[in-house]
Amino acid sequence: MEPNEELLRAVIRAETDRAPSALATVVRVRGSTPRSAGASMLIEASGATVGTIGGGCGEADVLRAATDVIRSGHARMVRVELTDDVHSLSPAVCGGVMDVLVEPVVRAPGADGR
Repeated sequence: MEPNEELLRAVIRAETDRAPSALATVVRVRGSTPRSAGASMLIEASGATVGTIGGGCGEADVLRAATDVIRSGHARMVRVELTDDVHSLSPAVCGGVMDVLVEPVVRAPGADGR
């Protein structure tokens, strides 16, 4: 199954099952990044994911934001900066920046959104 098809099926399943989840989509990139604009990842409330926006610590930032988005029901933009010094211990040294929109697919029960 193609990755985009797998992601689409997962989003439909989350919506059908009313499973709290969020969709993260790279909307803008500058410089060298692991994925291009349009790359997407579904994040379930359990932390399980389908798809990727590039992995590493940048993806971890997006996973943390997804928890808040699922809980609150409000979308947010996350800037992932992959510009650490090449001699740092961080793997985030691609040199670019990604803006990632994280939006609720299904809000968690009790979320303040409608």
